[in-house]
Amino acid sequence: MNNSIITVEHLVKKYGDLTAVNGISFTVAPGEIFGFLGPNGAGKTTTINILCTLTRPTSGKATIDGLDVVKHQQQVRQRIGLVFQDPSLDERLSALQNMRFHGLVYGVPGKVLNERIEQLLNMVELWDKRHNQVRTYSGGMKRRLELARGLLHHPRVLFLDEPTLGLDPQTRNRIWEYILDLRRTEGTTIFMTTHYMEEADKADRIAIIDYGRLVAIDTPQKLKEMVGKDILSVKTENNDRAEREIRERYQLDVHRNGDGLTFEVANGEEFLPAFIKEFGTRILSVSLHRPSLNDVFLKLTGRQIRPEEVTDMFKAMVRAHGQRTRR
Repeated sequence: MNNSIITVEHLVKKYGDLTAVNGISFTVAPGEIFGFLGPNGAGKTTTINILCTLTRPTSGKATIDGLDVVKHQQQVRQRIGLVFQDPSLDERLSALQNMRFHGLVYGVPGKVLNERIEQLLNMVELWDKRHNQVRTYSGGMKRRLELARGLLHHPRVLFLDEPTLGLDPQTRNRIWEYILDLRRTEGTTIFMTTHYMEEADKADRIAIIDYGRLVAIDTPQKLKEMVGKDILSVKTENNDRAEREIRERYQLDVHRNGDGLTFEVANGEEFLPAFIKEFGTRILSVSLHRPSLNDVFLKLTGRQIRPEEVTDMFKAMVRAHGQRTRR
């Protein structure tokens, strides 16, 4: 028996000669916080579009709560919530009006709707501001309102696309308090994308996709153990010469990282003093740290993760909802 809330089996999506998603398979357990990471163009958005019923796969299968995302689109949409990367609130309306409109779109009964709105706006500390137009809200308040709205119809799975992008660290932490409390109190499954590695660290498991294929899927700690050694980062006056020297003298693999170089060493604190003393290329700066998810990402993909381009995923969902309400 499959106890997963999300199941993806041999999923493929092709656009002509381009294979955007190339035979990926994974499962997400009920109540799990699942991080989905990948560089731009890796296939991440396409996969999420398929799960949210916005794109049909070329082959393979995906289910949400046991429902096929192709055969049971309407039922799947009733079971998922979305927090948009691109703002989607009607800023001319109040928070209360935005919430009520969303409830009508999802067919939430009147009495339940009013109770749920009050509960959620209290949770995100916006009940006292419920009659204020959204255009008067700060960025953090808008994001909190979007989170509350996405939860209004009791979704089994909440998709968070860069949920705290552009927010200050304090507001980001507050949003995550709500998310973690939500998982604890309601058992909601969280499927998130983020380029903040400290947020990815909060996931129970992380899947990394690159060039349409899953290159790793495991807990944050297990992924960091793949790197294993200490990470040394250096900037020099001649990185080309420094890279050759590191490869030839120390027999180490070197990665370009912005305007510097990174490489892995065992017992970094012991290695570093002699390295600085003996190195033949002038060092401008040097740092040493334990492996992070950034290092895992760089090791597996050869690229740094960076803020995603705004996707059309949630705009398309809004359009789909609007069309249904006009019918």
